[in-house]
Amino acid sequence: LAQVFAQALQRTPRCLSSIFLGEMPCECQWGLSSLFIGAFVILAAGVFTFFPVFLGLFDYPWYIALCWLWFGIGVFFFVIGCLFEVMGCQKAGRWHNAKAREGDDDGAEAPTPYIMINA
Repeated sequence: LAQVFAQALQRTPRCLSSIFLGEMPCECQWGLSSLFIGAFVILAAGVFTFFPVFLGLFDYPWYIALCWLWFGIGVFFFVIGCLFEVMGCQKAGRWHNAKAREGDDDGAEAPTPYIMINA
């Protein structure tokens, strides 16, 4: 734990994910993946909660506790995904089109448009 904090003080990255996760060769989209996984788990917990609440089936305390547990897990992933996206923790890579956002600054002009002549 002390090494992690020492690394954080030596290099102040934009996001703490590079400290804890290291370099990722697959360039995973942690923010979007967490958002979608969290939303899916929240919806699944809602579907499973439908049975004891509205139909009276599986009305066991442990079943309802598990539904709440899965709902909490989904909220956790959803919040982590929101934080990753809002704080900009995803490093630029293959999936981020940084070149298109920056534009070309080499002073070159756009090519002349092609005009078709009817014969």
